[in-house]
Amino acid sequence: MAVKTFKPTTPTLRFKTVADFSVLTKKSEQPSRPNRLRTFKNKSGGRNVHGRITVQQIGGGHKHHYRLIDFKRNKEGVTGTVASIEYDPNRTAWIALVNYADGDKRFIIAPEGLKVGDKVISSNSADIKPGNSLQIFNIPVGTFLHNIEVEPGKGGKLARSAGSYGQLMAKETEYAQVRMPSGEIRLIHINCRASIGQVSNLEHENVTIGKAGRTRWMGIRPTVRGVAKNPVDHPMGGGEGKSSGGRHPTTPWGKPTKGYKTRKNKRTDAFIVKRA
Repeated sequence: MAVKTFKPTTPTLRFKTVADFSVLTKKSEQPSRPNRLRTFKNKSGGRNVHGRITVQQIGGGHKHHYRLIDFKRNKEGVTGTVASIEYDPNRTAWIALVNYADGDKRFIIAPEGLKVGDKVISSNSADIKPGNSLQIFNIPVGTFLHNIEVEPGKGGKLARSAGSYGQLMAKETEYAQVRMPSGEIRLIHINCRASIGQVSNLEHENVTIGKAGRTRWMGIRPTVRGVAKNPVDHPMGGGEGKSSGGRHPTTPWGKPTKGYKTRKNKRTDAFIVKRA
């Protein structure tokens, strides 16, 4: 898959690129699906339950429905047929609509190479091919994984974005070593389930937004630089004339940023074999 460019008939189009959507199923060819696979998605505008803004620069954006994705892949032993590969506005990866042999329909994260008509199954005896889901103790060492569970039965939490994958490095008694997309090597219980393959839409990282309005469609509002603010609003604000900040980069609340490690989770530190 490639990135699509445009003739520079406007200043914006000179730099704008989009993903090549030719791999997706055309809307006229998409099969019908039950309404329960989509639900309304409320917008918070970055506000918490008390109405206070807790996440900055969020608001607006295009309306869309949330597609309910089967991250658990707990349809054990039932073969499914890929009916369509579709765009999902809620994530960077493509999604696949799967029609199961018992009549059920579900969306899954589409791995690279999955096509309409392919068979997928969630079973410990399944073949090692993209789209199939197995427990880690049945997966050969060296296999690329995505949608990896952290706790058995809780659903995939890791390696779900476009182009990402984990790699099974070793298997021990109860835990396997999996290299994360960040390069971190982490211990994961061998009873956890993972899907085979690399997540689709590999070229997503090469897409250039091209204009400010495109980020507004995504619900991202403009960001004011800290050095352009007043001292009352940001630690790096103020100064006579133009200032470069005069200190290491910080958040508006004084916490160091741009590379500063903020992880504080002693409960799971023991599961990290090698940090990124």
